Amino acid sequence: MSNSVENSKTRKKASGIASNFAFQAAVLAGAGIVSRIIGVLYRAPLFQIIGDTGNGYYGTAYNIYAMILMISTYSIPTAVSKIISGKLALHEYRNAKRIFYCSFLYVIVAGGVAAILTYAFAPQLVDAQPNAALCLRILAPAIFLSGFLAIFRGYLQAYNTMVPTSVSQILEQMMHAVVSIMAAYFMTRPFVAGTPEHAKYGAAGSAMGIGAGVLAGTLFMMMAYMGRRKQIHSAIRQDTTATTDSYSKIFKQIFAIMTPIIIAAVAYNVTPVIDANVFYYILQNKGMSELESVNLYGMYSGQYVVLINLPVAIASAVGVTLIPNISGAYVKGDMKAANHVLNESMSLTMLVTIPCAVGMGVLAGPIIQLLFPGADPLVEKALFAGCISVVFYSISTLTNSVLQGIGKVMEPVKNAVLALFLHLIVLTLILKFTNFNLYALILGAITYSFLMCVLNACSVKKYLNARMDGKRIYAAPVAASLLMGVLAWGSYKGLYMLCSSNVISLIVSVLLSILFYGVAIIKIGGYSKEELLRLPKGTLIVRFAEKLRLM
Repeated sequence: MSNSVENSKTRKKASGIASNFAFQAAVLAGAGIVSRIIGVLYRAPLFQIIGDTGNGYYGTAYNIYAMILMISTYSIPTAVSKIISGKLALHEYRNAKRIFYCSFLYVIVAGGVAAILTYAFAPQLVDAQPNAALCLRILAPAIFLSGFLAIFRGYLQAYNTMVPTSVSQILEQMMHAVVSIMAAYFMTRPFVAGTPEHAKYGAAGSAMGIGAGVLAGTLFMMMAYMGRRKQIHSAIRQDTTATTDSYSKIFKQIFAIMTPIIIAAVAYNVTPVIDANVFYYILQNKGMSELESVNLYGMYSGQYVVLINLPVAIASAVGVTLIPNISGAYVKGDMKAANHVLNESMSLTMLVTIPCAVGMGVLAGPIIQLLFPGADPLVEKALFAGCISVVFYSISTLTNSVLQGIGKVMEPVKNAVLALFLHLIVLTLILKFTNFNLYALILGAITYSFLMCVLNACSVKKYLNARMDGKRIYAAPVAASLLMGVLAWGSYKGLYMLCSSNVISLIVSVLLSILFYGVAIIKIGGYSKEELLRLPKGTLIVRFAEKLRLM
């Protein structure tokens, strides 16, 4: 009898953790989607201003910026969230606060040095495309500011509150969009459209938006922290921990966790940098002009990657939410709760990203026509060919967070290095011996994301011994998405024949597809009422399902 009661309590506890996790993940995922949608929408007018060439210069500079940012400061929220969530699970509130202070010192030194070096050596860092140097120099101050934004986000995430991070992401992206368009417009006015100078200054203007967005996000997170300061200090005053960690010990903990994360970040973010350089080098050696190769890379980085990253934001948001939850459960040795959270996170991610990938594939043409009018037809074909990488990147992103959360931080590093090496072989061979050009980048990205997906999944299975519900996580979303894809394509074609409007046909077909997918996934997945209630907006979903007699 006592075992039965104990098991019941364990299940309730796991369910409670998973339910809170699902809510927090939904909040952050929703914000991620909104911010990415803003990011996609503002790229349309920006594309009209700076063109493919400007996107090529911007993409080249941004890849370097992203890599340096990851090395210097961007791993801070993961490290801070992981260490502090472990301390909070043990009610060591005073030590958690000390970690917060130590991370500030780290950002001032590492972020400051990185920003100065990036500004000073910008021409050397973008040697393949000298016109991208000005853009990179404008991005340099954002490296320093991003560290402070990351600290506040990581600290509040450790307290399992994702609302401030979510709001700051949207605010950051809105400011980014407005400033990028305005700065690009005014900085290109003195130059003739279509010239390298016009593209160079347009890319530099669009880069100003990143710094403005980071500044806005940081100011908001500072206010959010001040609003919770009394609550945090109240917990610190009640802390009865016998020992207080020394600052030297805390710095050792931070560096121990951050070092492999930084190495992994280098492996992830060096990939687009190497890809760009290999792409430029091989194509120009084959006789392609510099301007033509920049235009092709601009299509890839400024349109294809922007759209592919939209649904991947969901996996990133779920991963950020996952780390403190799975880390806290793992520290306590509560493997049931850890596995429950893992299954919930994978299910939530695949429930959304798989239909997104299918929808992007079958409606690639209408989507590109709507968002990037006048874009090269190659971009439509690229999106159709590469839509599967949405699923692979989502799984690899989520499993990275799982491995980091359970302390196996070197596993993603080893997996990333191996995937990088193998994908480079594929990319180089395709570029050298075929005329695929833009498609070579797409195939390289698919290869890398697939390898990371498989290698990380093997590592999770090895260390967490998790039992994954394959039907619920993969089979049901795939089956429902394929049926949805047929409806999406058919309804768009039919509507377009009737009204000849791309916008109306696309919007109506997307809405019909979402409604159809919701019905199909409930029927195929066999969700119970209790399971649906645990999903974000579960009450609304159940009410909808009962009205349609789906349950």
